[in-house]
Amino acid sequence: MLSDRHPPTTAPPPASGVADVVPVLADVLRLKPEKIDPRRSFRTLGLDSLRAVEFVAGVNARYGTRIRASELPDHSTPLSFARHVTRALRAGRTEAPGTATATLTAPVAPVRAGGPGREVLDVLTEELARILCCDPWDIDVRAGFPVLGVDSVIGAEFVAAVNRVYGTRQRSGVLYDHPSPAALAAHITRLTSRSTTPLDVESLLDAVRDDLLTVDEALALLSRRG
Repeated sequence: MLSDRHPPTTAPPPASGVADVVPVLADVLRLKPEKIDPRRSFRTLGLDSLRAVEFVAGVNARYGTRIRASELPDHSTPLSFARHVTRALRAGRTEAPGTATATLTAPVAPVRAGGPGREVLDVLTEELARILCCDPWDIDVRAGFPVLGVDSVIGAEFVAAVNRVYGTRQRSGVLYDHPSPAALAAHITRLTSRSTTPLDVESLLDAVRDDLLTVDEALALLSRRG
């Protein structure tokens, strides 16, 4: 898991002044760092969309930054992305060491029956387990999809299954911004709640307790009830 490979300590930029992201990339791609040319594009190096999520999470864990995976296409080589990380460090776009990794592996809060997000999470977990040929209870719903073994092909199949169940039109890229089953369940809950009967306060509180919605997201849903 990411937390095993990248200890929750912040690494300072090397003497060159540019953060070194090659070791993290090598770990994700299962290559030796010296095999990676930092001037080549991530695409030619073999970094697919879901591995990109794992890579950015690893960089955030290494440097304590708060960079999103969606920023990666604008910095298409390791060298360019390393400069972006350095600028983020200088601009103070950091958080407590280890926070980025923790969001991928943090344990799920005790589940209360009846919450809308809980039902969606159960369905998503069952669908993912079916595709991965495992038991639903073997899936850590707070783990990142790459950690769970979801590559680009499996990810596309999973998103297609979610679309069939909920009538949504999500693309595989949705796994970038919602990189775990719990995060995706909260996203689908928000989408479907907009087109159905407004949620009651107790159900929203359940979702917040289950850590499937933030307080701000729950308040936003409540504001649409009128």
